[in-house]
Amino acid sequence: MKARTAVGAFALAFGLALAALPAKAQASADSVRTTNAKVEKRALSGPLAQEFDSLAQGTQGPRWIGYAVEAQRNQHAICCEHYTSGRREDWRDCGRCRLEREDGGVTTSDGDDATVRLEGPSLLLVLYRVENKRVGRIRLAAENCTLDAGGLTLVWLTGVKAAESVALLESFVRGAAGSDGEERGVGNEALTAIALHADSAADRALESFTAPENPEKLRRQTSFWLGASRGKPGFAVLKRMAKSDPSPHVRDQVVFALSVSKEPEAVDEMIRMAHQDESSHVRGQALFWLAQKAGQKAARAISGAIEDDPDTGVKKQAVFALSQLPGDEGVPKLIEVARTNKNPSVRKQAMFWLGQSSDPRALKFFEEVLAQH
Repeated sequence: MKARTAVGAFALAFGLALAALPAKAQASADSVRTTNAKVEKRALSGPLAQEFDSLAQGTQGPRWIGYAVEAQRNQHAICCEHYTSGRREDWRDCGRCRLEREDGGVTTSDGDDATVRLEGPSLLLVLYRVENKRVGRIRLAAENCTLDAGGLTLVWLTGVKAAESVALLESFVRGAAGSDGEERGVGNEALTAIALHADSAADRALESFTAPENPEKLRRQTSFWLGASRGKPGFAVLKRMAKSDPSPHVRDQVVFALSVSKEPEAVDEMIRMAHQDESSHVRGQALFWLAQKAGQKAARAISGAIEDDPDTGVKKQAVFALSQLPGDEGVPKLIEVARTNKNPSVRKQAMFWLGQSSDPRALKFFEEVLAQH
């Protein structure tokens, strides 16, 4: 039995500033693959924010402003949502990234294949669409993408430091907090870009977004990237959020973020939340995502909730979580619950999920029950 979940967003810690990049990477940062674009290369002569503001304020018609920084390595491969290439898994050539597509975005591919990760691009391209002196869109791409600017000018900045890039992007995240429409979209894009920077400045910025005074939506979105992209520093922030964020709506997203984290301690924190969080909803979510992680520790935590949680609703969610475990683990435990649990609602829930399993052991159990009547 597989859970069908739609997780929006998503779809990636420490690094070096651009000035300290190896010679080969520096050369890549100073150039960019383009088509259908009028490229103007400029060496950064002052602070990025100042240079960027000067370029934006001098813009009436649409243009793109872009630069490269070091990307998170061994995390996710990055490509544009709309591109033309032979195969998605062929990261030697990301293909043509169509910047002017209205529904364009970025896709990330989990780098579980060691070969793909070693060959993957090391630079993140950050691109801003400016028109009428304001930024209306932010796009991301990998260094091996060919940027199609739709005939517009692309001002390519060289010498950009990662920390300054994070600070610039942070201004868009904060400017969009609590907003709707285009501003909110730009803020979301900026948040993703920060999460994909290989620099400790990104960790600090993301942590600052989790402060309780920030909007719930921003804290929820940030928590995902802390788990998906920021490794040990991200886990440390998630652990704090799990214990101290005042909103159960944020903490339930923290549980999901922990479930996508690759840090071994994340499972222990999910188990703690399943047992101790004050919200029955959050405890139930923790049980659900534990089931997706599977493993003996998760199974014990789920079974413990069925026995010990004071809320019948959480017990029923724990039964559902059992149904999500691999068949060899889940079905026997569901049968045990259906046979022995003292709560009739819980037993009924276990029998329902057994009925959905199409497992021969479940059928045999039902035959035994019917024979007794």
